Amino acid sequence: MLIVMAGLPAAGKSSVAQRLGRALPAVVVPVDPVEAAMWRAGVDRAQPTGLAAYLVAEAVADGELALGQSAVIDAVNAVEAARRQWRALAERHRVSVAFIEVVCSDWRVHRRRLEHRSRGIVGFKEPTWEAVQQRRIEYEPWTDHRLVLDSTADLASNVTKAQEYLAEGAPPSPPVRH
Repeated sequence: MLIVMAGLPAAGKSSVAQRLGRALPAVVVPVDPVEAAMWRAGVDRAQPTGLAAYLVAEAVADGELALGQSAVIDAVNAVEAARRQWRALAERHRVSVAFIEVVCSDWRVHRRRLEHRSRGIVGFKEPTWEAVQQRRIEYEPWTDHRLVLDSTADLASNVTKAQEYLAEGAPPSPPVRH
């Protein structure tokens, strides 16, 4: 199975992804450390490293799915092109894809999390609250069925909901449009 996390920075998706990865088990493929590694390797930040990080994450997940392992993608996935990428990957491997979006319904909590988080990703500067608000505006509507979790609820409850959703077999996504 391919599990695709989505949500704004600091919404709480990485926490759910990591817990799911342990519980399933499944490899968790986070996009931010990949992008930071590119910068540390000397790739100029003016280059499309965000897109490149998604492609590297896809390659890693592709290898895991080829081995018969499940993978959890940990990325914002705010645009349809990214979501289409994951649907196509799942289709190539003939596995199901499940989308899980994590939101934080309390903007004060969300902002506090963002401003106080330190994930220890060398070379990665956390976005500002203003940048997160701009991403919110640019966030494209969903065409896929997805589970929406609110991170104002406790993490254990959200992980349980996600496990139940996955166990029930997430509804199929629309076919990939090429």
